[in-house]
Amino acid sequence: MELDDPIHVRVTRRFAAPAERVFDAFLDPALAGRFMFATPDGEMTRVEIDPRVGGTFVFTDRRDGVDVEHAGEFLELERPRRLAFSFVVDGGDSSFVIIDIVSLPDGCALMLTHEMDPKWADYAERTEQGWTGILAGVSTTLDDPGGESHPAL
Repeated sequence: MELDDPIHVRVTRRFAAPAERVFDAFLDPALAGRFMFATPDGEMTRVEIDPRVGGTFVFTDRRDGVDVEHAGEFLELERPRRLAFSFVVDGGDSSFVIIDIVSLPDGCALMLTHEMDPKWADYAERTEQGWTGILAGVSTTLDDPGGESHPAL
């Protein structure tokens, strides 16, 4: 590996839900606000999604009184197979995320790849854990689409 090769964090998960439903969950503010970058002890205070290529998203989670903003721009949207977007936390370095979804007879499989600058190599495991938790949140959200209400959304 070259010193400047990006780091690739990969996470996969199977869902009982159809590919279309999983894909759409990432673009629906009411659903995505329940799992995207939400923390158990935080409060999601802002969710904005403009679901088109060139459109942007912003998720703000208040953690211990501090707002943490996750933002990006959609680079690819191919329903129900692929989402790709740039990704920035609190105005820091931009990274790149690709979500590929494959239909299966009993649901779908999702493969997420997060490409980061090599200077963030020490955060690869933490990033993998974060995305694993987010995908678990997708599953929980799709199993209980009504869920809790989020008045700020």
